[in-house]
Amino acid sequence: MAPGRPPAYTEAHALMGLEAIGSGLGIGRQQLSRELGLGEGTMRTLVGRMKALGLVETSRGGMRLTRYGEAALEALGDIFWGCSLPALPITVGPINYAVLIRGAASKVKGGIEQRDAAIIAGASGATTLVLDHRGLRMPGMEEPLAESVRNFIMEELGPSPGDAIIIGSSDDPILAEMAAKSAALKLLES
Repeated sequence: MAPGRPPAYTEAHALMGLEAIGSGLGIGRQQLSRELGLGEGTMRTLVGRMKALGLVETSRGGMRLTRYGEAALEALGDIFWGCSLPALPITVGPINYAVLIRGAASKVKGGIEQRDAAIIAGASGATTLVLDHRGLRMPGMEEPLAESVRNFIMEELGPSPGDAIIIGSSDDPILAEMAAKSAALKLLES
């Protein structure tokens, strides 16, 4: 049997879908489709896959996470979380979304892999930061971050030594978040 077409959604779509469903608002498939920027057919496939994995349940009132889905989302939340950021001198686009990945600084090489994952996700690019024994820095860069940028990142995200931060940039908020989460998931796979 020949393999079928690859799915039109990514792991980051699935993660963002679980987060939206886990918000407890009884979201429907059409609304989730709009929030993730996916067509309804693709969303039907994604929801079907999440149901098959035992992550979500559907009803007339919308979708909700199963206990297994809640546990999976909580486990991911222990590893990483994200937030929107304004444009900064270190970012490459007007709309930015940062993901902090606990304990992942040692997995970052030069930050190019994260930038590439962000671009593949449709964003302008990504900025990668690590907090290690040399402080908060961009891998491969010798000059330190501007003190105002460093202080802002430390206050907003609160990284600990050994953490990595990926900031996805775009002119679209969904793509900025998708980029950061795609790059973060890619980093966790390595």
